[in-house]
Amino acid sequence: MRGLPSIKIAFITRNKGKFREAYMVARPFGVILVQEPAEKVEIQSTRLEEISLWAAREAYKALGKPLVVEDSGLFVEALNGFPGPYSSYAYETIGLRGLLKLLEGEENRRACFRAAVALATGCHEEVFVGEVCGFISREPRGSSGFGFDPIFVPEGSDSTFAEMGVEEKNRYSHRARAFALMAKRVSSLPSIIECR
Repeated sequence: MRGLPSIKIAFITRNKGKFREAYMVARPFGVILVQEPAEKVEIQSTRLEEISLWAAREAYKALGKPLVVEDSGLFVEALNGFPGPYSSYAYETIGLRGLLKLLEGEENRRACFRAAVALATGCHEEVFVGEVCGFISREPRGSSGFGFDPIFVPEGSDSTFAEMGVEEKNRYSHRARAFALMAKRVSSLPSIIECR
């Protein structure tokens, strides 16, 4: 995909790890993400797509340039999908150990990470969803990544996300899948960005 013109899109995030992962996925498609550490306005919803799209609309109103916002969540089967869209709050309050405690004695460790990337350009809005399933480990492992990465093992691997480098994580990750869909769409239809 070399030779593609570069299309710049702001990525509204303060998380440098998220930005690095997304940048590496989008770049081969000719989409250059630029980290914009603006405030992300969030609504309460059980749907990641709704949360990210609302935040993207609000960010576009404030900044007036093509941008993306990503929202993600860890959905644990034995906990009826908890923490899901409340993953960030759950991580800040109960943390890794708290989530593992909720699963004490539970044999069903299946979980899925989902990401919703919302694109807002002024004339176009679209949400791209990526998902990876796997299981919750018994103990935290690894020091890379962020959030619940140390306890999530994707299908097809024996390593947690936190035991992987960025390139390896991007081969599995929900975020990488969502950003790849977004970048493919933008590179194949650049008119959705150039709409002023």
